[in-house]
Amino acid sequence: MPDESFPDLLLDGRLKLFQRGGHRAGTDAILLAAAAPALPAGLVVDAGAGVGTVGLLLALANPGARVALLEKNPAAAEDASRNIEANCFGARVRLVEADLFDARARKAADLVEAADVVVSNPPFLDARAARVSPDSDRAMAHVLGEGGLAGWLKACLALLRPGGCFVLIFRADALDEILAALKGRVGAVEIFPIFPSERRPAIRVVVRGRKGSRAPLAVLPGLVLHGDDGKFTAVAEEVHRHGRRLFAD
Repeated sequence: MPDESFPDLLLDGRLKLFQRGGHRAGTDAILLAAAAPALPAGLVVDAGAGVGTVGLLLALANPGARVALLEKNPAAAEDASRNIEANCFGARVRLVEADLFDARARKAADLVEAADVVVSNPPFLDARAARVSPDSDRAMAHVLGEGGLAGWLKACLALLRPGGCFVLIFRADALDEILAALKGRVGAVEIFPIFPSERRPAIRVVVRGRKGSRAPLAVLPGLVLHGDDGKFTAVAEEVHRHGRRLFAD
């Protein structure tokens, strides 16, 4: 077990991250942050922020932006608050301890159609089909609620201003469900597959788009994570160690 009295270090030590049980941050969080557009100013909301990994990475990459970490799990929220302080972000990053699905809580936090960018790494399992862990923190981190993925995406888009950018990382086998949920709400959709290695199917997709846009969908070349030696490819290494962005813009 990791020593929880010392932080994990991301981006060659530039970000300190305290995290207890539940879902521990890793490659998915780093890839999601790397897929977000640069934001010289404005508001980023990390929806279902956990301990705040993605939002804090974006605060580090965009020193002129404000970040809201939206998280309902008290233990994860406590770690997120500690991480804001440990990285000296001050008032520029705030914790919103609330349920993403609670419309009144979103309004009370001034998050209704307020964000320029919303990023999200939803729980990967469907409560209707998955075996739910008896550990409540782990279950909350891994299992979607009754609204399923479509409900999660709808709630995320309620945070986003018209024209704002939505960025998601999720299982590749759920792409049809993602696109169905975004249809009519998000356009200029870009699909960026994440391959574990060459000649293997994608295991994740990053999906990015603009709220209210009618521009067509594009499928991008994507990223191969590992070479034949099992180590990160050169690009994947740059993303993980130096914060290289996945998109050219």
